[in-house]
Amino acid sequence: MTAPLFLLRAEDILRGRAWPTQVQQPRRTLALLLAMLVMFGCFYGALMGTYAGITGDRFLQVIYSAAKVPLLLLVTFTVALPSFFVLNTLLGVRADFPIVLRALLTTQAGLTIILASFAPLTLFWYAAVENYQAAILFNTLMFGVSSISAQFLLLRHYRPLIARRPVHLQLFRIWLILYAFVGIQMGWVLRPFVGDPSKPVQFFREGAWGNAYVELVRIVMRLIHG
Repeated sequence: MTAPLFLLRAEDILRGRAWPTQVQQPRRTLALLLAMLVMFGCFYGALMGTYAGITGDRFLQVIYSAAKVPLLLLVTFTVALPSFFVLNTLLGVRADFPIVLRALLTTQAGLTIILASFAPLTLFWYAAVENYQAAILFNTLMFGVSSISAQFLLLRHYRPLIARRPVHLQLFRIWLILYAFVGIQMGWVLRPFVGDPSKPVQFFREGAWGNAYVELVRIVMRLIHG
């Protein structure tokens, strides 16, 4: 697929066009969506890792961060999907799950496209604010805005399903909760994404497992109190 056509497909996702959830060539569609997720995710992830520079061993942080963003999304998706599949089965809409799966993957691709569009803002923030904790919070904000925006894309694909079987509305809400819960915790486990200039470059931080929600509150309080 040529670059212009690839970008046109990305635009289709942002506009909520229905081709990703249609039954024609499902394998090719899934491959394209995964390719978009990896490409745009790596792009923003690499930019995240430039906070402390790109020379010497800091270039490793750029590579690590580039790999971690698509990894974060794919692992979150994979962890949340089995329980969501079971719920769809229990509520009697398993036959719709192929459409649901493509809609969910389309949303993942859309999230990374939106995230990549925020790259100039992130670079501007890095240049304007020399504070590691502020850099973390800004990137968290970018992920939050991208995730919320992507759910509007998901809702567009869900509307026909909801119109046919109203139970899909409840399942849509359940997916949002599952995805957010797993995603926030996985983001904590896979840190650092930005890279603390005062610490050596590492793929995982020591003591990776912990409570992401408690630590986020601590970061905010440290920033407030200087």
